[in-house]
Amino acid sequence: MTLAAWFSLVLVCMMGAMSPGPSLAVVLKHTMSGGMKNGMLAALSHGVGVGLYAAASLLGLGTLMAQFPTVYQVLVYLGAGYLAYLGLKILLAKPNNDELQVQKSEISAVKALQDGFAIAFLNPKLAIFFLALFSQFIDPQNLTLSIGIIMCLTVFVIDTGWYLLVAVLTEVSKNRFGFTKQNLWLDKILGVVFIALAIKVVLSL
Repeated sequence: MTLAAWFSLVLVCMMGAMSPGPSLAVVLKHTMSGGMKNGMLAALSHGVGVGLYAAASLLGLGTLMAQFPTVYQVLVYLGAGYLAYLGLKILLAKPNNDELQVQKSEISAVKALQDGFAIAFLNPKLAIFFLALFSQFIDPQNLTLSIGIIMCLTVFVIDTGWYLLVAVLTEVSKNRFGFTKQNLWLDKILGVVFIALAIKVVLSL
């Protein structure tokens, strides 16, 4: 892979990472409700999930999903169901006092890791996206282990880096505008956003 080709890959990955969607909503949710640490944990686990899909696409998973659309559709529906679950959970949640919030901090951190990874893993469109993307930069006959590792690390670093930045900027904005305590109306908006995204995912099939 030439340096020019790698820069082109970086540019496409940056555009993909920055496009608004469920992943952004998950990182925002955990940063707003659990602080920058939880937002960064969600960003990290999301990057791992995206990186795994990149590696799986190089190993042929994208082709497999294209040949078996039922598997692809099942994963899409699972992803939509997970988004709807997150939205309903937010809408039905009761306000927590500060003491309960502290007691739940560890659980929230684990949940941030879980949600970040799940929102990537339950998005099979990533496999198709990377299959189409990588085919523009490599010849399968000449693919080497080092090239594959470079491509997957590039995907992981860009995706994780972008959402880490989102978590940091969200935390700064939250402190600047006084959103340091639980804001019920922000929670409700996020809940509605998740449900709307779930409907959008289903309708896009």
